[in-house]
Amino acid sequence: MKRVITLAVSAMMLMTASAQENSYIVKTRSAKQKAAAAQAAAGKQAATQEEETATDFISQNFKYYSLCDWKEGMKFMVMPEKYDLIVKTFCDAAEGKEVSSMSLRHKIMVYQGRNESADGHSRMNFRCQDNGKMYYFEIPSGTFDDYCYGKLGVPTLAYLGDVDIAREKLMGKKLLTKGSIYRIDTEIDGDGYREIKIPKDREVKVTAIGVGSRSFPVKIIVEDEIGEEFYQTFALSKTNSGMRDDEFIMDSLKHTFAGSFQLMDVIMSVNKNYASYIGKVIHNQYSTKMMTKGDGKDREVTVPKMVSFRVDNAQAQLGSPFIMLTLTETESRRVYYKEISFTAPEELPGRDITMDQYFGYVFAMGEGIQRETSQAARAAIQQGRVIIGMSEDEVTLAMGEEPNQIVQGGNGKYDWIYYRSKGKSLFVHFGRDGRVESYNTGATASAKKKKGTGKKLSQAQKAKQNWKSGKGTPLDE
Repeated sequence: MKRVITLAVSAMMLMTASAQENSYIVKTRSAKQKAAAAQAAAGKQAATQEEETATDFISQNFKYYSLCDWKEGMKFMVMPEKYDLIVKTFCDAAEGKEVSSMSLRHKIMVYQGRNESADGHSRMNFRCQDNGKMYYFEIPSGTFDDYCYGKLGVPTLAYLGDVDIAREKLMGKKLLTKGSIYRIDTEIDGDGYREIKIPKDREVKVTAIGVGSRSFPVKIIVEDEIGEEFYQTFALSKTNSGMRDDEFIMDSLKHTFAGSFQLMDVIMSVNKNYASYIGKVIHNQYSTKMMTKGDGKDREVTVPKMVSFRVDNAQAQLGSPFIMLTLTETESRRVYYKEISFTAPEELPGRDITMDQYFGYVFAMGEGIQRETSQAARAAIQQGRVIIGMSEDEVTLAMGEEPNQIVQGGNGKYDWIYYRSKGKSLFVHFGRDGRVESYNTGATASAKKKKGTGKKLSQAQKAKQNWKSGKGTPLDE
């Protein structure tokens, strides 16, 4: 039994090491961290028993190669899916026997041209770069030209030519998110992932490019301003993708580059009109809605008036009167996003623009009210969390807004209440010194309907009885 466990652990560590050594296999940081923990645990167990339009950019740099046009030397990687384990794709040229796709997983195949077999079948020949052996794929039926015309391609093979070009053209580039659903790796030695939602027009930087799958060969990993990584896979030239163009109209649109990203270079000429704002300090004259990350999640908050920000970016959006401002709060360094128009609503008849979306109304140049924050509180503020010892100003900055309700208690103590989702509220309990003593969430389905302070919030008083000083729950719970 111990021998079986040891062999299993060794195999897992070998697969993980193999994935990390192959430069075409790239993973988001989430999977790397998970793999590091798993590998450490595995090691312990073994001891005892990871302006051009977007369309123009793609068409000019990523050429589609029909099967008929493949040239010797083109490189592919074997990326088998579940059904590929049932129907074997390649045969060993020396032995003429079928080979398991899993045994060739992540191996690089170099195209060596085609020939006819003794029985008249067309064969496509490959040399495995990893082991030096020759393999072939035999066209199942019909002529080679007929097979070519149908865009059927060679199963399991992801075209590495697109990956290499993408690395040359896109590594380190700044992009804007144009989709809404992206992915994070959950396995270092597998293809597992989970989907996350990312707001549109978020500025990101390309940190890694590798191989995805046969259908979507190019995997592009990006990082946002707080260091969170996510990715999408693409069919850039559609070479050997096995998919028709019309298959990208609906669900697969996100797997086209234009469906998920836009090059910052595309709209730099539009942005030059707003370049003078970059680096300037502004403040909001009125409370206004903005997007920010709170406790690791994107959420909309109502920022109280007179908060100071540095303008980090003013991103134009083609065909739209709105500019996406990236703002960093000057004291805590928390990042906010605000879609704004520099043109007054009355000057844009027919456009649905409110005063809260007009720069001249919402913002003014210069600093607002100075709010003191401690070093300990700043990290929590950037993450949208409340911690013990925060002042009123620090709680306001952490939550991104003023409380929905204030409840006066006895002995100079009081509560701030923030209405959250799913019928809950965040209760922040202040001591007589104006510092946070404790906080917690509680069901407040009826509390939201009540106004004022004191006795009207009996439910809040009941919730306080269950508090444990110094402990709390996530704000977005």
